[in-house]
Amino acid sequence: MVFLRVSVSLWWVLILKILALETSTEYCSVALWQDGALRERCELVGQKHSEVLLGMVDAVLQEAGCRMQDMGGIAFGMGPGSFTGVRIACGVAQGLAFGANLNVVGVCTLQALADASGKEKVIAALDARMGELYIAVYEKRDGAWTTVSEPCLCKADTAPTVAGMEWFGCGNGFALDGALHAHYAAQLCGVDAQAVPEASAVARLGALEFARGNAVDAALALPLYLRDKVALKTSERAAR
Repeated sequence: MVFLRVSVSLWWVLILKILALETSTEYCSVALWQDGALRERCELVGQKHSEVLLGMVDAVLQEAGCRMQDMGGIAFGMGPGSFTGVRIACGVAQGLAFGANLNVVGVCTLQALADASGKEKVIAALDARMGELYIAVYEKRDGAWTTVSEPCLCKADTAPTVAGMEWFGCGNGFALDGALHAHYAAQLCGVDAQAVPEASAVARLGALEFARGNAVDAALALPLYLRDKVALKTSERAAR
């Protein structure tokens, strides 16, 4: 379990209790934003998110001495990422929210990557399989994230162009064949190819969305897929 103090300028956020779920990769994480502090559990679970997620939620709530009814809302990693993982986070967030009469916010997993990096100019990329990437570009200006390039699905050699230098790359999209490194070349100041979206970042970003009044009814929660086709046919794989 990780416990850390977070400084936030919006005072109303500090009194919120937000439960956050993130299951878009092979990691499963749950975080609780409580009175301006974060508690988190994160485990490498492979494809077992549905088996462990609710148990992790219970554990985090018990450690904090809270119940679902005490929450001010639920934030979830809405994708892009694993189709199954993204659906699990959205579905569980909806179920818990319906049961406790709470609103929800979806947080882009790529922005969660950027937020967790601790950097201010970030290219966030996740392996989308089939030779493609989920990628977005963010820059922190005056303490708030600005989206420089919206989340998209692309190949490394057609990744969004960025202006200037000192960009930080994060996510396993940078762990593939080196094509993304080559695409951005000298514009990168560093890379963390092991970084994964975390519920703690989803909680931080989600708390801000709640404070801004951007929460929605649980029935309106939607995942962000970016891709309609999950797998290639045998003939399509052979052609590639």
